[in-house]
Amino acid sequence: MKTIASAIHACALIVTLSGLGATSEVNYDESKVPGYVLPDPLLLPNGSRIENSRAWLKHGRPHTLDLFAEHVYGRSPGRPAGMRFKTLSEDKNALGGKAIRKQILIMFTGQEDGPSLELLVYIPKNAPRPVPVFLGLNFYGNQSVHTDPGIRITRSWMRDSNDGSVVNNRATEKSRGLQATRWAIDKALERGFAVATFYYGDIEPDHADGWKKGVRAALSKNGSATVFKPGDWGAIAAWAWGLSRAMDYIERDRALDAKRVVVFGHSRQGKAALWAGASDRRFAIVISNDSGCGGAALSRRRFGETVERINTSFPHWFCGNFKKYNGNEDALPVDQHQLIALIAPRPVYVASAQEDLWADPKGEFLAAKHAEPVYALFKLPGLGVTEMPPVNTPVGNCIAYHIRSGKHDITDYDWEQYFRFAEKHFGMTQRR
Repeated sequence: MKTIASAIHACALIVTLSGLGATSEVNYDESKVPGYVLPDPLLLPNGSRIENSRAWLKHGRPHTLDLFAEHVYGRSPGRPAGMRFKTLSEDKNALGGKAIRKQILIMFTGQEDGPSLELLVYIPKNAPRPVPVFLGLNFYGNQSVHTDPGIRITRSWMRDSNDGSVVNNRATEKSRGLQATRWAIDKALERGFAVATFYYGDIEPDHADGWKKGVRAALSKNGSATVFKPGDWGAIAAWAWGLSRAMDYIERDRALDAKRVVVFGHSRQGKAALWAGASDRRFAIVISNDSGCGGAALSRRRFGETVERINTSFPHWFCGNFKKYNGNEDALPVDQHQLIALIAPRPVYVASAQEDLWADPKGEFLAAKHAEPVYALFKLPGLGVTEMPPVNTPVGNCIAYHIRSGKHDITDYDWEQYFRFAEKHFGMTQRR
């Protein structure tokens, strides 16, 4: 624990917030975390307390979900009425005969030239049907998650790179397998899991004006001329919405078990996974990997990335109302422990990295810890510890947590914990 303590008590860093004409201290010193009081997840606006799971589901959960939609992520539409699915390809002997590979076009308006996403699905050939699924967004296109030459190269806008993997804002062959180390696809298949993923830029390009070429414009009657209201959805909510549309497909594929879907994400995609899991109860398990501010970390701690910093660097991620809490976190009617609580009674896993102080590992642990009272309403065990665990020592039951050695990333160590967690809660034979 000395290593964690020395890292967390590192010197504070001064940075300039571009566009604000002011400096803001990025705090990496635990002794400088301000005093704060977290909102009580069991307290209703009328002053009454929630005493049981029925009251939580009827009153507490809808109220809390509405607060997050209004003040943090924005309100999203439901499933489009005209949405259709088209199988672009199916290989029943993919990856040397170990898997079935499907590539599915999900057309939100029913038109092939309209807004859509391409879902890549790998299904283990020899696992009993239907199989459980790990579903997540990817950063650099479907072709980046594996070296498999049969994966279609994603056509959507991407930020140019210096290594030739993205040229003129389009992925090239050089991007194939670029992030395969973050995707334990072969190991997932060996353990009986299907893996489904799509490029988050299919939903919305990740820059301030990206919404004009994404679903937020496409599904608005005013298109790119839309003027968003303060409570309208931001990009995080749009990416989460896309995960729900992928879930719509999973429900219709008889090889996949829609009752055993794990939604997971890393970094900004971890924020989207948490919001998807909180707002869409079809997801059986929710996993957040290094999601930080606006994800699993408590905003009121103001440790590492803050609300002001994230709204300045990424003004498109959250709804307009969230900017009211720049430097004003104590006024937020919610904090991220309540986001995790919205997932109850379903299992949730929060993970941090030792060197990723920007994402506030202790704040992520504390958010998971303070979600326990809601899980207790369902008589479900939470973390089972009172203090942050040592590095590489997973803890928990229906709420689980680990802090891994290393940097901001998703690694084989993380995946091993996620597989075990899913196997445990899905009643699968665990493999060591």
